[in-house]
This record gives sequence, structure tokens and C-alpha cells, in this order.
Amino acid sequence: MTLVDSHAHLDFYSETPNDCEEVLRRAHAAGVDTILAIGIGDGPATMHRATEIANGSVGKDLPAIYASVGIHPQEAAQATEEVLTKLARLATDPRCIAIGEIGLDYYHVENPEPAIQQKAFVAQMEIAAEARKPILIHCRTSELATSEARQKFGAADAWYDLLALITEHWTPHNLGGIMHCFSGTLDQAQQSLDAGFYLSFAGNLTYPKSQSIREAAVAAPANRILVETDAPFLAPLPHRGKRNESSLIVHTAETLASLRGITPQEIARVTTENFHHLFPTTA
Repeated sequence: MTLVDSHAHLDFYSETPNDCEEVLRRAHAAGVDTILAIGIGDGPATMHRATEIANGSVGKDLPAIYASVGIHPQEAAQATEEVLTKLARLATDPRCIAIGEIGLDYYHVENPEPAIQQKAFVAQMEIAAEARKPILIHCRTSELATSEARQKFGAADAWYDLLALITEHWTPHNLGGIMHCFSGTLDQAQQSLDAGFYLSFAGNLTYPKSQSIREAAVAAPANRILVETDAPFLAPLPHRGKRNESSLIVHTAETLASLRGITPQEIARVTTENFHHLFPTTA
């Protein structure tokens, strides 16, 4: 059984000089043969680290590593012309297969105002369209945020704004992408699918209270689902609360298989085929 981790922040593994390599070796031993390293860094100044890992991590006991590059919505105020030029340059790297994670986040009170986030999101969709590469979407609303965040963002709805911008600026290009760590409703799942996106499920799928996520995971068509870790975040059960890594994706895959009434081997086959269909150069 082989799996693809469609979203992992590999550049965050720096506790020891060999931390990242050891994480990759454990992933390979667990059956993970491909990882998409997310290139947002600690902000735009370090967004290049994922492509460096993708180009430098080659070996028979390591997964194949590909990269993305993007400006996270919480860093949207840093999406200057200079930074966007850097992003467009990094996007030409052959190991860079996607732009992201990008999108909208109305959850943290310290995040930029919606207009700033939306401007950065549109600019990155334009770069992705020029590069002919799919996008990786981050979307988090203020519905469950602190009272301070709800006061700041008011009635603004990240999902509504996101899907409207995608419809206007992205869907016409027919390039698709991934709804990373999908955590929306059934209706939002369907709208995402209609816009050409795959739904990627992370460790929170294994949490018993994640009912809406589980419903979407069951309802989604088999040819539009993926699994991810979002490592080092969102460790699945039974490792919740600990540092996550790609080797633990097996728990998410097993949960997804159980919910859909199929074997883990079948979910591995389906999600791997889906990833390579979206990113044919990785096949």
C-alpha cells in the first residue's frame, strides 16, 4: 500500500540537523511514496525552502518530494510587487507543481483585513494561471473564532468570499486545485467540487466531533478525494496533540476508508491516482 501526502510543511522540521530527513525516511517506511511540500515558509521571505527540499531530497529510501509556493492569507499584507515577482520566479521551478497555500482566513484577529487578503489571493491566482499550475486553498472563517475576531470581521464570510473570487478569477482557467484540509459543510464541498477542486482530508477527519467533515468525506466522489497530514500540525488519532508527520497519514487514510466502506488499500489506490491525475508530471 502506497500513499501520497498532498500537504506537509517539511521545512518546519528543524529541531535537529537531520530532523527532516528522518521524517522522510519514516514516511517512506510507512508506505508514503510522494509528498507535496508546502512553500509558505515562515512568511514570504522563506517561501523558497520547500523547493529547496524538493530539489535536494533524493534517495531510494525517501519519498518523491514536490513543492508549492505561496503567500498564506495571514501574510497577505506582505504581498508586495517584489514578493509576487519572487513567487512567480519560484513557480517556474520544475519541482514546483502548485501555488499555495493561498486563500482567505477570517479566524485570527491579527490577520489582515478582508480586502487585503482578497487582493493577495487574486494576485496569486493570476500568477498560477500564467504558470498553468493548480492552486492549494486555505479557507478559515471567523464563525468559531474569538469574540475579538468576530468583531473585526463582522458578517464577512470567508467561504462565501472565497468561492465568489474563485468563480470570477479561477474557474475559467480550468486548472483546478485542492481544498486543503477540507473543513467546510456539504454545500461548500459541493460548490468546491463544482469549481473543479479536489477535497483533501487531514487528521481532523479522525476526530469524532468532526461530523460535517466526515459527511463531506463520505459524499465526495471517489475521483475527487485526497489525504494529507498538514504536518507538523493536526496529528490524527491516536496521536492527537503530538507533532504530526507524513508517516501518520495511514491513520487518516484508514478512517477515510472506514467511513466510505472500503479497504485502506483501495483508498490508497484511489487517492494516489487522484493526485497524479491532478499533477500528471508526478506520475
